[in-house]
Amino acid sequence: MLRIEGLEKRYRTGDRALKNVSLTVGSGEVVGLIGPSGAGKSSLIRCVNRLVEPSAGQILLGDTPITGMGRGALRRARRRIGMIFQEYALVERLTVMENVLSGRLGYVPFWRSFLRRYPQADIEMAFALLDRVGLSDHVDKRADALSGGQRQRVGIARALAQGPELLLVDEPTASLDPKTSRQIMRLIREVCAERALPAIINIHDVMLAQAFVDRIVGLRAGEIVFDGRPSELTDDVLTRIYGEEDWQALRKAPAEDSEAAPTENEPSAARPLEALA
Repeated sequence: MLRIEGLEKRYRTGDRALKNVSLTVGSGEVVGLIGPSGAGKSSLIRCVNRLVEPSAGQILLGDTPITGMGRGALRRARRRIGMIFQEYALVERLTVMENVLSGRLGYVPFWRSFLRRYPQADIEMAFALLDRVGLSDHVDKRADALSGGQRQRVGIARALAQGPELLLVDEPTASLDPKTSRQIMRLIREVCAERALPAIINIHDVMLAQAFVDRIVGLRAGEIVFDGRPSELTDDVLTRIYGEEDWQALRKAPAEDSEAAPTENEPSAARPLEALA
C-alpha cells in the first residue's frame, strides 16, 4: 500500500506544483491521474520515487517512509518501485532480454551486470516475463528494432523484473495508436491484478482511463479536485478538472475496435504470470 500525506512541491521559481496532496493506493488498485498539462501529475509520480524532492509532506510505501531517506536507503527503496516511462527508456543497442534483465541491477553485484552474467533464476524470470507480455519470440532482437507497443511491453517486463511493490506509470500510451494503447492499458491492469500490485498511472486520455482504471484522481493546479470511481466522472466533474468543453461530443467520437486481432508487429499478450505472481 502507498500512502501520501500532505505532499507539497515548490520549485525554485516559486511555482507550487503540488499543494497538500493526500492519497492512499491499496493493494492491486490501479489509479489514473488525470488533469491538464501543468496540473502536477508528473511531479506527483516523481515525488513518490524521489526523482523530484518533495518540499513537505510524507510518502510511505507499506510502513517505510520514503521521504527523508538517505542515499543508500533510497537506492534500496527504489528497488521496490517499478517505473514505466512514456518514452520507454530502453537501451536501444541492447537486446530485449538484456533490457528486461536491467530491472535486476539493484539486486546483483556490479561485476555481474558489467559482464552481463546474471543469475540463472533472474534469466528464467525474464523469459517468463517476456512470455507474459507477448514478446517471447523477440528475446534476442535489439530494442531499436521494435515497434512502439513492443517497446512499452519491454518496459513493463523490466519494471516487473524488479519484483516491485508499487508501479508508477508516466503516460504509457502517449506515443501509441488507439488500439495499441488499449492493449497496453489492459496488460498493465492484468499484471497488477495478478500480483496484487498497486499502480498510479499518469494519463491524458480520459476515456482510456475510464475504461481501464479502478479509480480516477483529478488534479488541477497542484490540488486534488476529484477522487472517485470512473463512473462518477461526469461532465460537471470534467469541467471542474479541465475547464469548459463539449464532453458529450467527445464521447460520441467513434471508438477503436479494441478486440481486433493484433498486427504482425503487435503481439496481443499472453498467459497470466502464474509462476511469478
